[in-house]
Amino acid sequence: MAATRSSEFGDLVQIKKQLISVIAQCKERGLVHSVKWASELAFSLDPLPLNEIPPSPELTEEDAQDLDALCLAKSYFDLKEYDRAAYFLRGCRSQKAYFLYMYSRYLSGEKKKDDETVDSLGPLEKGQVRNEALRELRVELSKKHSAGELDGFALYLYGVVLRKLDLLKEAVEIFVAATHALPLHWGSWLELCNLITNIEMLKSLSLPDCWVRDFFMAHMYTELQMIKEALQNSGNRILFASKTWTPSPTCCMCGMKPELSYLAHNLVEIDKYRVETCCVIGNYYSLRSQHEKAALYFQRALKLNPRCLGAWTLMGHEYMEMKNTSAAIQAYRHAIEVNKRDYRAWYGLGQTYEILKMPFYSLYYYRKAHQLRPNDSRMLVALGECYEKLSQQVEAKKCYWRAYSVGDVERMALLKLAKLHEQLNESDDAAQCYIIYIQDIFSCGEQLEHAEVSTALRYLGQYYFKNKLYDEATKSRVISIVTCQTRLLIAFQAREEGKALLRQISAVREQGEPSSTDLSLPCVFNPLSNNTTPVRRVSPLDLSSVTP
Repeated sequence: MAATRSSEFGDLVQIKKQLISVIAQCKERGLVHSVKWASELAFSLDPLPLNEIPPSPELTEEDAQDLDALCLAKSYFDLKEYDRAAYFLRGCRSQKAYFLYMYSRYLSGEKKKDDETVDSLGPLEKGQVRNEALRELRVELSKKHSAGELDGFALYLYGVVLRKLDLLKEAVEIFVAATHALPLHWGSWLELCNLITNIEMLKSLSLPDCWVRDFFMAHMYTELQMIKEALQNSGNRILFASKTWTPSPTCCMCGMKPELSYLAHNLVEIDKYRVETCCVIGNYYSLRSQHEKAALYFQRALKLNPRCLGAWTLMGHEYMEMKNTSAAIQAYRHAIEVNKRDYRAWYGLGQTYEILKMPFYSLYYYRKAHQLRPNDSRMLVALGECYEKLSQQVEAKKCYWRAYSVGDVERMALLKLAKLHEQLNESDDAAQCYIIYIQDIFSCGEQLEHAEVSTALRYLGQYYFKNKLYDEATKSRVISIVTCQTRLLIAFQAREEGKALLRQISAVREQGEPSSTDLSLPCVFNPLSNNTTPVRRVSPLDLSSVTP
């Protein structure tokens, strides 16, 4: 069954026929997720007239001989009696029967693996139990593959077996072959997606030129955080969006307890034994700081689906809240096994080892997270903090400045950079950073209600006083006093320091000492302009010259 080329995407009738055919083939083989994917696409297209509906494929002589056994085995397969299904398919010679025979053996091994995992171990140790049938399946499928007797579905199963055995390089080759043999089977594309780690690897693959490839490339670009390319490749996918509705992934609604509670209650009424329901309830308990209950529901989600990436990562966060660092590390590592491109798991491992005061390990994991999210200021700030702990101040300054350059979402990069300059006695650079920080705060119209703003103003007041800029020092101190009056914890100290500095400035002025005008620093209180704001927006990909 040949797929339509990408350049012929407008032939929706032909695409509809192809989808109807692949739905029937996947349904006969028990590939329910591929059936769901193709059915959603087919539903989004206009119905075909009766004379346009593709006929069922003709049965071969082998199919006719295996028909009774296949029907009986498929009934057992649908009831999840995989051993019985495999028993009645022994000796069958058709491609369809052979795939269902091997697939039944594989799923039987997976079921036994899950059954052998006792509840007392919990999902964290689930990876220690192996599917005993994998090695036998690999040997048999390898012989068939060498003889060229595997069709697209059997190649897909062979790739899954290789991936389970951690033979990733061979698995990639088999999945690529499966996409060529059967381009419309989405399962092969999805398995291949999980094995691609970077854009260079993606470009090196020889993939079939068909319309399914557009979906695959858009999915891969999204996974690799290449959003612009993903949007460009998503243009053709809009053709299918008229009737389908895809629920958004379950996420933690920060601070939205009533809405999350309402959603959780509704999901429990619909189906309380779904992975999504368990994750929503876990998020709800996490917001209520009931971390033990939250971890329990994430464990339930993992019992239902051990490859649920979000549940592994969220459970790692809960163990971090409970100060159980060893369990958190295990959870994050399982998340990385499911998807090596999950930056949250890499970042969580960095945080865990930072708590354990192992900065070299933290640096490694933060670098991994930064590679996946190069424009995320949080990763850069975390890297800077690690470099500081390792006494690599030059690298730390680069990371902080670059975090500000790409857009500091937490508004911490400039403050940390200024404090680092203070520690290194680089007072001019520290003042420059504080000035940019204050100017950004004023330009955004934010209220000066936190201690960091007061710290910046206090430093600038002292800096201007030392450099005999008494007018600027006075303004800094007055604003610092007003700001600190809103925070009781630091109000007394800030007011007293400010008043003391104001008295010193008054005494100096009474002695007739003039204010210096030699220092070429922008006034922090002037309206912002392009001429006075020393902001350099560097390229996120350039780390060669970013020190302010």
